[in-house]
Amino acid sequence: MLHNPRSEAELREFDADVIVVGTGPMGATTALALATYGITVLAVGRANWLADSPRAHVTNLRTMEVLRSLGLEHEVLRQATPWELMGDTTFTTSLEGPEIARISSYGLGDDRFGEFRAASPCQMADLPQPLLEPILVNAAARRGAVFTFNTLYHSSVQDDEGVTVVLENRLTGQRYERRARYLVGADGARSQVAEDAGIPLEGVLRRAGTVYAQFSGDLSRYMTYRHSVLTWIVNEAAAVGEIGLGLLRAIRPWDRWIAGWGFDIDAGEPDLSVQAATARIKAYVGDPDFEPEVTAVNPWYVNEAWASSYSNGRIFCGGDAVHRHPPSNGLGSNTCVQDAFNLAWKLAYVLRGWADARLLSSYSEERVPVGKHVVTRANQSRREYAPLQAALAATAPGGPARYQKLSAPTDEGVRARADLSAVLQLKENEYNALGIEVNQRYRSSAIILGDEPAEVWARDPEIYAQHTTRPGAKLPHAWLVDASGRRISTLDLIGDGVFTLLTGLSGAVWTEAVEALNIPYLRAVVVGAPAAQDLYFSWMRMREVEEDGAVLVRPDGYVAWRSASARGIPLAELTSQLTAVLSTLLERPLPTDGR
Repeated sequence: MLHNPRSEAELREFDADVIVVGTGPMGATTALALATYGITVLAVGRANWLADSPRAHVTNLRTMEVLRSLGLEHEVLRQATPWELMGDTTFTTSLEGPEIARISSYGLGDDRFGEFRAASPCQMADLPQPLLEPILVNAAARRGAVFTFNTLYHSSVQDDEGVTVVLENRLTGQRYERRARYLVGADGARSQVAEDAGIPLEGVLRRAGTVYAQFSGDLSRYMTYRHSVLTWIVNEAAAVGEIGLGLLRAIRPWDRWIAGWGFDIDAGEPDLSVQAATARIKAYVGDPDFEPEVTAVNPWYVNEAWASSYSNGRIFCGGDAVHRHPPSNGLGSNTCVQDAFNLAWKLAYVLRGWADARLLSSYSEERVPVGKHVVTRANQSRREYAPLQAALAATAPGGPARYQKLSAPTDEGVRARADLSAVLQLKENEYNALGIEVNQRYRSSAIILGDEPAEVWARDPEIYAQHTTRPGAKLPHAWLVDASGRRISTLDLIGDGVFTLLTGLSGAVWTEAVEALNIPYLRAVVVGAPAAQDLYFSWMRMREVEEDGAVLVRPDGYVAWRSASARGIPLAELTSQLTAVLSTLLERPLPTDGR
């Protein structure tokens, strides 16, 4: 990884290369990646410390790959609820009462587990934000990022050289200015940075409402044989709001929880009293003697909104500032982390003089479609609870709910079970939607597609992973073996803030071309050499180019360009071709002095 910060002479007019407003998953990951790449960062947060409520928790495979690239995978796994305990998504009348159904979730079912394991060297994990954010911030600080808390962002003004930011010490009320070359707004769903930068949102805000109550209490006796971080409650106490189900979400197995329920936003503010929350939690557990320790009760609102651009001049926004949606599919913090990883290397390359500032336009080009897609998918998943409500509803006014007929040996019971089965098959798309997590495809000035034909999807691209080395796709994972006999992933060959050119044993001419260019942000890796042996022949089956072809991978793990073969092409011509490719990607001629 690159760890040589800018000199004092270069920074004398600036307090930092980049100021980041916000220390959540987007802001903290941006600061971490920039510091890793040797860029000076000042990150400010308005609170006294980091997240004080569980918020997002599912950490998907692509985000785990980002954290692996940044050297944090092992620490995340150490603190997270492990993948195997994420388990089934359960539907039950209460924890004490009869169960209605289970969905094998997060790729843990027999029919999807192999696909999830083959998709990545990483494992999913369940890590609430109060645990994730300190990992990111502490690592960023160790690598040189500076954090100040209790700090309010007030305003910013940009010019041709940089951005002047007005901040306030929240404890003393003192206002002061800091100056940076770029400003990143990661200040959440009420982003002042985005508003000041003139970045508008499209869509609908506050279209539905939910209450979350945090509580502690040992419920392990109910979870012995049904490991589940999400339990949906189907009873009269829960039949409120758009989803019409109650929720018990395990924050830590099995003594820290969130209880959730919907409310009618047109009927005014919901009851947020501890007494009301306690009564509802007892109904969800099904044990009137259970005494939860309720620590917080707060409402949140369902949004369906996205920005059509993530930047204006020297100001860039990401995370909830530009895409706002419910937690369905678990895409929130994951998308924030991936926004940051996309933006950070581009800022670093421009600041180092390796790329023209025009490279930064590719951030919006690539991430805006992703953000809109995530917002749409999460809200679609939420709306898909309506058929579930119908399947479990009473068949006549005042009659018994259909879930009470699910065990009846009658024609009505047969119909109820068939209806529920069909609805649950639809809901599996929410809890096992691997495709929307790993199938993101970029089209931008930082991708060279050439004459590649349009991609043909073999299966539903939201549900199933499709691995390819096409430019614009993330590099596929394949297991290799290093010189010591240890298994490594193709993803372990890339990153570190540089472009990586992957070729095979017969593609030595590409290595010579990279050596001839002698630039610090480009390296060649030969798959098949002792350090990266393709002993499973997985890469051979996956690479989609000849052994002497080349796959050029960006610092964020996405394929930027590929060449089918080098057969019969002289070194000088390949070197010239590679020079042209990098010059196009980085929007500037390559240096001739090896810098």
